[in-house]
Amino acid sequence: MDDPSQRSHACGKIKLIRKDIKALAAYHVPDSSGMIKLDAMENPFPLPDKLKASWLKRLGEVELNRYPDADMHTLREKIAAKDGLNADQVLLGNGSDEIIQMLLVAADTGACASPSPTFVMYDLISRWFRRPVATIPLENDFSLNADKFLQLCTREKASIAFLACPNNPTGNMWSESTIRKIAAGFRGLLIIDEAYLPFADRTHTDLIAPNVLILRTYSKLGWAGLRLGYLLGDAKTISELNKVRLPYNINSLTQASADFFLDHFSVFEKQAEEICSEREKVSKVLAAVDGIELFPSQTNFLLLRIKNSDEIFEQLKQGNILIKNMGSHGGLLKNCLRITIGSREENRALIAALKEILA
Repeated sequence: MDDPSQRSHACGKIKLIRKDIKALAAYHVPDSSGMIKLDAMENPFPLPDKLKASWLKRLGEVELNRYPDADMHTLREKIAAKDGLNADQVLLGNGSDEIIQMLLVAADTGACASPSPTFVMYDLISRWFRRPVATIPLENDFSLNADKFLQLCTREKASIAFLACPNNPTGNMWSESTIRKIAAGFRGLLIIDEAYLPFADRTHTDLIAPNVLILRTYSKLGWAGLRLGYLLGDAKTISELNKVRLPYNINSLTQASADFFLDHFSVFEKQAEEICSEREKVSKVLAAVDGIELFPSQTNFLLLRIKNSDEIFEQLKQGNILIKNMGSHGGLLKNCLRITIGSREENRALIAALKEILA
């Protein structure tokens, strides 16, 4: 019989986790219990009561003892129709994060290119797969230089690139000429991430090509709890990417919910309009406050730069208002805070607290 102590000693020599994974920091979601939550770019509005009752009735019809619809053709068809596309041009994911993962699994060997700062998951997931990462800093006004970006892609032999339009965490939309120039000049997979499309003034579906895809999510629109993202692209490219999609990756409750909510889409579009209206009101107030440098936004959040940002963040937190402190990223984000646009009442509470702190 084996000596357990010897087995334990032998196992101790086995490297269970990669060193580079150990060196990474996990994606941290802070506790927001009992707080005004303005840190995660969520829609602040609950479902209207009548809509909620009908939705719950629809969920009651789902057969949970059966696996989800693996093909999801009907749901993909509904999603595609809104952009004048076909179902075979849509790939669904468990949030846009899973689709980013699929893309980085499937893309040809080479670096992943993106501007900096931008959505952290492009970099993080690349590192999970030991894919080289190539970044180029944005200009001081958060604009993107297309020529410099294309030079980076060539120099670093990038096979995949991500452009968040509008960009997170800066909130701005890069010029149309910039995006078009990059789309025309890049030969790898170019992913234009439109997570904040409901609050922006431009889409890029006309750029779809065998190597240009549009990434979106319903999370910002008000379905964050469903975790549903989707990719629009050339049918042949989508077919290839579908080979690395896990079976049954979208659960039955999410599929039923999305199918139902798409039939009531105007409710969420109206909420997005209200969020944009609140964004402009909050922007106007904050821009007039001494000491605050406010940046333009086409998202449901605002980025501002202010002295003593760490202290202000902590004081807001002590007052039960949670925003996002971006200062730890350094560089262009030094002394920056990111504030999600909430309900009218939440926004008023934030402004009052900020003014009191700054006074």
